[in-house]
Amino acid sequence: NKDAQMRATINQKLIETGERERLKELLRAKLIECGWKDQLKAHCKDVIKEKGLEHVTVDDLVAEITPKGRALVPDSVKKELLQRIRTFLAQHASL
Repeated sequence: NKDAQMRATINQKLIETGERERLKELLRAKLIECGWKDQLKAHCKDVIKEKGLEHVTVDDLVAEITPKGRALVPDSVKKELLQRIRTFLAQHASL
């Protein structure tokens, strides 16, 4: 419960300062740059071809591609985001 409370406080601070949006934009740019978006798009097309357009809902597609999407995020991108969050937390140590 204390972890959830801390997470909520950090998230609120990220939103208030605009850092959350900056991190989202950075993530978007990095994922496009490394080809992640194209890989996931191709995977979506494969899933739709395999199951048939009439038999795939958006929810099915999300459930199918989410694990692969997470696995395809390069470690370098994860590390950069984590470092940015740590820096943010260090600057806002009063949390």
